[in-house]
Amino acid sequence: MFKDILLKQAQLSDIALSDDQVEKLTRYYELLIEWNEKMNLTALTEPEDVALKHFCDSILLLKYADLPQGSSLIDVGTGAGFPSVPVKIVRPDIKLCLLDSLNKRLTFLNEVVNELKLDDVKIVHSRAEDGAKKAELREKFDFATSRAVAQLNVLSEYCLPYVKVGGAFIAMKGKYSEEEIANAKSAIKLLGGKTVKVDTYNLADTSERTIINIKKLNSTDKKYPRTSAKIKSKPL
Repeated sequence: MFKDILLKQAQLSDIALSDDQVEKLTRYYELLIEWNEKMNLTALTEPEDVALKHFCDSILLLKYADLPQGSSLIDVGTGAGFPSVPVKIVRPDIKLCLLDSLNKRLTFLNEVVNELKLDDVKIVHSRAEDGAKKAELREKFDFATSRAVAQLNVLSEYCLPYVKVGGAFIAMKGKYSEEEIANAKSAIKLLGGKTVKVDTYNLADTSERTIINIKKLNSTDKKYPRTSAKIKSKPL
């Protein structure tokens, strides 16, 4: 039963969940599996994998990043809602924006938000580089996050423009690479940020994870983000 697996994985990850949070995460899992038969939302479908690598991994963001009460958070390229929907379930006070370029994913997320009765959630259909040019989104959030696989210099160009000065971009990555962080240093500075903290840890299955906290010190020049083609062909 998924509920028991989730509780076990949460305990192994040192995460405390209330009965209501367990119920909501369980329903989220059920919807994920149901919709995954119609569209490609996740390659991970086994209960243990979803509980640990999607839900617990997402919630661990709160252990390594301090999100004050009522903070606004945008999840750039949210996909099936990771990491931000599990974070919202555990921290309902957070004002959440889910941004993705694929409309059918957002249809799924809309159902999740309605089913779980999650308040203060905005769903935006946009490419990351386009959304960051919109006045209602640019530099409007206390925090941006992404669990994408792109290199940090590329991710930073997509995500930092959404963050208010004084806020932070929280990048969730796999195995720690000093080289990747060093290579992104000049790009992050150019975009108005500075890496202030890098945390590495292991999930209960020993797989490695890294959370990089990039503080927004200055406003991002309006020429960023560039088009997706330029970001990919000539990374900062």
